[in-house]
Amino acid sequence: MSTATINSWCLTSLFQAQSPQNKATLRPSISARLNSPASPAPPNLIQNKPVFAAPAPIITPTWREDMGNGSYDEAVEGLRKLLREKANLEPVAAAKIDQITAQLKSSDGSSSPFDPVERMKTGFIYFKKEKYDKNPALHAELAKGQSPKFMVFACSDSRVCPSHVLDFQPGDAFVVRNVANMVPAYDKVRYSGVGSAVEYAVLHLKVEHIVVIGHSCCGGIKGLMSFPFDGTSSTDFIEDWVKIGLPAKSKVVAECGDLPFPEQCAYCEKEAVNVSLGNLLSYPFVREGLVKKTLTLKGGYYDFVKGTFELWGLDFGLSPSFSV
Repeated sequence: MSTATINSWCLTSLFQAQSPQNKATLRPSISARLNSPASPAPPNLIQNKPVFAAPAPIITPTWREDMGNGSYDEAVEGLRKLLREKANLEPVAAAKIDQITAQLKSSDGSSSPFDPVERMKTGFIYFKKEKYDKNPALHAELAKGQSPKFMVFACSDSRVCPSHVLDFQPGDAFVVRNVANMVPAYDKVRYSGVGSAVEYAVLHLKVEHIVVIGHSCCGGIKGLMSFPFDGTSSTDFIEDWVKIGLPAKSKVVAECGDLPFPEQCAYCEKEAVNVSLGNLLSYPFVREGLVKKTLTLKGGYYDFVKGTFELWGLDFGLSPSFSV
């Protein structure tokens, strides 16, 4: 039997029972505790060619000291003067005036249509030039395979990318992101997606640390604290998913029910991390790694409002026990 206790909840896993005997036997008892207290087919292209490709080489614009000194009115007046002198340039000058006006409106902060393809194009060009091309040794090594030290569970929230928050480089972390950074208990049927990620990380990539990271202002946790869970449902997937954290909600309501709702949510954001740490103990290969001391479990919390990060661990060990 393996048992883990985290903040007053107990998780027990039964191994195959042996036939009862009338004598005392010695068997290992597994315990776990927190070592610090808890706190508050791709789409087919219309044309058979890439949407965009990074140019090679990339042309870098130059800047002169006298650029930017003139006003919009001066630029337009210069074009009009040219227009008066050379009447055959009228269409060219008119188009240039329109272009300058559009550029100045954009630089003034006026609304302009968002171009997702252009955004991804410029983003990749920057990555290729500033990161990929400047670190050929790293990417040559990554082409051979990956051996990350970390497996990270983080929220899908666009504000809390763990690679940015913890400055992970490519190859450092095997990352799973979902709503409210939940880790469900071992279940081959319902949560095989998460289970396959944990199995691959622990047994094949041989990660050394699993970190579950919660964060401030989490919409998933707010939903967990708000949904009645009375048999009714207002969502197709969200309620069924976040109820993985119901033990955290129950604890917070019992201990902090008199606090304002935002504060309850803040406590639950951390308690839900502890629930996920407890659920990780239900995976047999995770328990085995903890027993062999080839794996550690850690909880983390990123407060992007205050710009702080907390980290705590899970102590795990074996002690002998008697059964009669």
